[in-house]
Amino acid sequence: MASEHRSLLMRANRLLGANLVECNLIKLPDLEAANERLLEIVASGQTRQSTLLGILAYEMKTVREEDVLLHIVENEGAGLVDLKHVEVSDDIKKGLDLGACWATWSVPFDREEDFHFIATAYYLSPAVRAYWEKQCDGPILWFGTTLENIADQLEKLEAERAQAEAAKPVAT
Repeated sequence: MASEHRSLLMRANRLLGANLVECNLIKLPDLEAANERLLEIVASGQTRQSTLLGILAYEMKTVREEDVLLHIVENEGAGLVDLKHVEVSDDIKKGLDLGACWATWSVPFDREEDFHFIATAYYLSPAVRAYWEKQCDGPILWFGTTLENIADQLEKLEAERAQAEAAKPVAT
């Protein structure tokens, strides 16, 4: 992972953890243990596993991902989206920084006029929202989704890029 993405990933996870505690979704000792585990995973270079929320929900089982999504719908006014049924537009795919998507656990998936549609598993991280607000030149409509939805969509986009790169003619 590039250093700017690693910094973004660490900031996104740190602020997500703080907000999960503030919203009473997890306890501070659980956050501390999950942060230690996250550092191990990031050091090993496992991109798909580099998620504090994943550690808390699936390794430690201290929060359910569904409870986090329910919280953002009820308290933050975000919608929900299942990315399995969404095709990211070609315009968005072209300039998409997949490293930033992995670091923020977010995927821009559509644009209508000035509005950007972004799916995220990390809505509760102010660092994630600030990053995408800076990247987009208009208002954002936020949608919560699962870590699995984000990871599957990003792996699909990576595979499409690799296939397109392999199909390019080799210069002689």
